[in-house]
Amino acid sequence: MTTSDPIAQLLDLAHRIGRPGHLAILGEGNVSTLVSEGIMAVKASGSSLATLDVSGIAQCHMSKLLPAITGPQLPDDQIDQVLLDSRVTAESKKPSTEGFFHAGLLSLPGNRFVAHCHPNAVNAILCSPLAAKFAKHRQCPDEVVCCGAESLLLPYIDPGLALSRAMLPAVEGFAARTGRLPRVILLANHGVICPAGTAEGAWAALAMCVKAAEIFSGAVALGGPISLSPQDIARLDNRPDELYRRTVLKL
Repeated sequence: MTTSDPIAQLLDLAHRIGRPGHLAILGEGNVSTLVSEGIMAVKASGSSLATLDVSGIAQCHMSKLLPAITGPQLPDDQIDQVLLDSRVTAESKKPSTEGFFHAGLLSLPGNRFVAHCHPNAVNAILCSPLAAKFAKHRQCPDEVVCCGAESLLLPYIDPGLALSRAMLPAVEGFAARTGRLPRVILLANHGVICPAGTAEGAWAALAMCVKAAEIFSGAVALGGPISLSPQDIARLDNRPDELYRRTVLKL
């Protein structure tokens, strides 16, 4: 999509994820974008990605959501009110409960879009003993280019605010260790999150993660997987031509 309108790009991203397939059904998954400084747009609770339109998006003041992540734990009966109070206009629908982690990820440098869903192929691995191996290793070059040298894996955490409170320090720890923010965040027994600087980058990481999961599971069934060496991954992650390709692909 060539438009510079972040809302139009957000809707296009939502429709790609929600189209018939194995990424999201019913009200599963959510997307967000940074609309302006301190303001994000996020899918409203219960909206469908496949049919999302502007009425199913809530614009929120991130400053009203971030303290719930970094400050004292909120009682469950106050969470919905914080979400409602964060809306830019009172006419908007209630933001997704996972709007908290969207605010946290969009507050980090370079992140302008976030995609989250529950792909069958990835969740099959995330519900297995092989989740850590899938997160840490890479099987094919394009997985490195689109998804990074490794993914961040979080254990199962109650979706919503509890997950958001655990996610931000984990992402910051990953960045401190690797020198980069994660392109793919894997949630055990839950799903995938792809933060990126562009909608195309979020989609590319998500789509390649799903393809990589299919390859990984197929390789396991055939006696593998045989992963790329750390040296090969480092080379692919830093080759000038691959860095250029990331720019062209808006990754």
